[in-house]
Amino acid sequence: MRRFCSVFFESYNTMHQKTVCSYIREMAACLGWGDGLKRLYTIGFSGKKLREFIHLLQQAQVTRVVDIRLHNTSQLAGYAKKDDLEYVLELVGIEYIHMPELAPDEALFHDYKKKAIDWDTFEKRYRTLLDERSTGSHCTDILGEGTPAYLCSEEKPRYCHRRLLTDYLQQQCRQALEVIHL
Repeated sequence: MRRFCSVFFESYNTMHQKTVCSYIREMAACLGWGDGLKRLYTIGFSGKKLREFIHLLQQAQVTRVVDIRLHNTSQLAGYAKKDDLEYVLELVGIEYIHMPELAPDEALFHDYKKKAIDWDTFEKRYRTLLDERSTGSHCTDILGEGTPAYLCSEEKPRYCHRRLLTDYLQQQCRQALEVIHL
């Protein structure tokens, strides 16, 4: 399956994501895997008002927000401070869990913020860190039940560790994953 996916996604540029996901679902059903795809989301809170943030989660039918920030109690986080966010999510029926073990460590954040390393180096060091933490062997716990959304502060996923994490999970977990960035 892993070989199939790597060959299949080489031609991904010529196909739309929905077509790809539909094809994988059909293939997984033929193999007796149900629909075969677990959908997971990522979301950054920066640049979003609380109402929009909650609306995006509800529209995607997210059941659990997994906070993958190392520090989640800063006043700069506004509504996304741990206690406030946990309370608001509870009001709308979404579970909140903090998993700082999925965040880059302090030294890696520091080096990137101070421009001691570029993004490519950040990516490599973060993936090494995930390997050292044996993250891939804990896929069931990390993915959990229902539909998760991995939360970080960055507005866009391109230069955020939440994208790197979901890329890593797609490679390491023995389950087909569909990642959607909200």
